[in-house]
Amino acid sequence: MMSEMKQKKELIFISLPSIGHLGSALGFAQLLINRYNHISITILCINLPQNLFSHSYINSVLASQPQIQFIELPQVEQPQQELLKSPLYSLWTIMESLKPQFKATIQNILSTYPNSNPNPVIALVLDFFCVSLVDLGKELGIPSYLYMPSNAGFLAFMLSLNKRQIDDVFNDSDHEFLIQGIQKLVPSSVIPGACFRKDGGYYAYYKLAHRFRDTKGIIVNTFSELEQHAIDALSDFQTPPIYAIGPLVDLKGQPNPNLDQTQHDSILKWLNQQPLSSVVFLCFGSRGSFGPSQTREIALGLQVSGVKFLWAMHSSPAIDNADKTLPEGFLEWMEMEGKGIICEWAPQVEILSHKAIGGFVSHCGWNSILESLWFGVPILTWPIYAEQQLNAFRMVKEFGLGVELRVDYRRDGDIVMAEEIEKGVKQLMEKDNIVHKKVQGMKELAKKAVLSGGSSFISVGKLMDNMIGIN
Repeated sequence: MMSEMKQKKELIFISLPSIGHLGSALGFAQLLINRYNHISITILCINLPQNLFSHSYINSVLASQPQIQFIELPQVEQPQQELLKSPLYSLWTIMESLKPQFKATIQNILSTYPNSNPNPVIALVLDFFCVSLVDLGKELGIPSYLYMPSNAGFLAFMLSLNKRQIDDVFNDSDHEFLIQGIQKLVPSSVIPGACFRKDGGYYAYYKLAHRFRDTKGIIVNTFSELEQHAIDALSDFQTPPIYAIGPLVDLKGQPNPNLDQTQHDSILKWLNQQPLSSVVFLCFGSRGSFGPSQTREIALGLQVSGVKFLWAMHSSPAIDNADKTLPEGFLEWMEMEGKGIICEWAPQVEILSHKAIGGFVSHCGWNSILESLWFGVPILTWPIYAEQQLNAFRMVKEFGLGVELRVDYRRDGDIVMAEEIEKGVKQLMEKDNIVHKKVQGMKELAKKAVLSGGSSFISVGKLMDNMIGIN
């Protein structure tokens, strides 16, 4: 294989700027660079007005990895008419309009190589939302691979759309679905909400799903010990090879400009003073904030549960108006009793790795799930958007690796009451809960998967063989 790689070879990644997508892509890029010395990677990123990613994090990666370069396309305005239909539909529209810019950028990269180095760019690695650029790959003679920052179960759901019609929108009267790759019947209540809107999200999902099989391979941030059933079920003559290369966990964590060092130090000082596995961590992702009514119920549930807590509210209006939003006397009780900390943002990886953390109330974003499994911290499921409901359903019902608060929560006026939260948190923190034992077992399997000779290590090798043209 090394003889095939004597000449410099390049991969071009195309990603969205959101934390869940670009962060995962950067993690995968670093994995490849650290293993293959003759590979360089250029990441092309769409610049959207609501860019949620930290440029300081990107710069820190580039500084430590000279084989990775980052090109941000000029900022694009999202078309308001399409945005009103659906953010997903707007993204799909933007991707179609940006094809000429992507083509010019890739041609410019190709022009920097000497004629003596034929086919220097061996692959386009396309983010889930960028898969329509497979046409550009064909035009330029570069094989395209799909990169799924989510899991094989969500891939199974997307591929199931190939059996539907473009007008066959999901509706609430459909109770359950049999999806090849998911071992349980899937209730309609955990299908991504966008799929219930014909002229918005469903159309975008449908159009994306119909390009998956045009790629040369599908790379998934998962590991076979967790999702062997889904990987096996999807490994048929219609589907390109699936490469499970995870879990990708950034052990350094992603820095956030909203967290000052003083707050960071005070959080860790408090955690260091707490008993082993005694604290529940609440964090709901980059877009996970709640209104005043739900915030009050969370506070009441935590207070009555008696469990110590670290609660990251992010940029919720609740944290700016804590005295008005939280129950009267809650902050005073919390500080006097030493029961918890409320902050705008917390370093999630650093928190989950701490010995004091015994449970994680999570939105069930896939990166958060992988981090919780990596550190052996059980999850209480509270999904909010995208495919999180499906993730939560599978964690609880299919894998037995999560404790159910809700698997079908939608942020449309639904309120989870304090009594539910109290019950869920207590169940999550029970030391003899079977979920704890299962999560600890999966923790060991996750860490073995990425070591030399592990399932994901081998899968990455097969992927590179495929890209370079061996076998």
